[in-house]
Amino acid sequence: MQPRKLRADAQRNVDALLEAAKNVFATSGVDAPAKEITDLAGVGVGTLYRHFPQRADLVVAVLHRGIDTCAVAGPALSAEHEPQVALVEWLRRYTAFVGTKRGLATALHSGDPAFDGLPGYFMERLEPVLAALLDAAVATGGIRADVSAKDLMHAIALLCQPVRGEGIEYNQRMVGVLVDGLRRA
Repeated sequence: MQPRKLRADAQRNVDALLEAAKNVFATSGVDAPAKEITDLAGVGVGTLYRHFPQRADLVVAVLHRGIDTCAVAGPALSAEHEPQVALVEWLRRYTAFVGTKRGLATALHSGDPAFDGLPGYFMERLEPVLAALLDAAVATGGIRADVSAKDLMHAIALLCQPVRGEGIEYNQRMVGVLVDGLRRA
């Protein structure tokens, strides 16, 4: 059975809450007060809890939206750019996504069963997208063929670990070094 479709105003509220939560989580962490999220979204606390009864529900929804946005970007970039450019641009977006989710790592490893499906969802949605981009770029002869999509996803996740005194710009620069290493000499 399909979940019923939300009214337009309710969907706007959900969209506003997810965008606000994404921004608040990035700056204040997943334990930020609900009021901070609802104030930014321009809705009441009751609206938040109507759509997301538990904090974990909101965290999962924010992550699903980010994963889906990143996944959809792959084919769009492939249609707009030559393979190597599409790959590099997608890796930048993936880095921004992973790099801004630092505060969520603690929640994901909290043991809360609400998060159990996220790692699988992450890989199911993103690994095939990156594999297609990588395969297309390798076929042009400009990218090494001995690195898999899974290798790249793990390497970028490691490069996005927090470094004291550094922000996402540092992570982007380090991923840039990795990407330069993917290119064939």
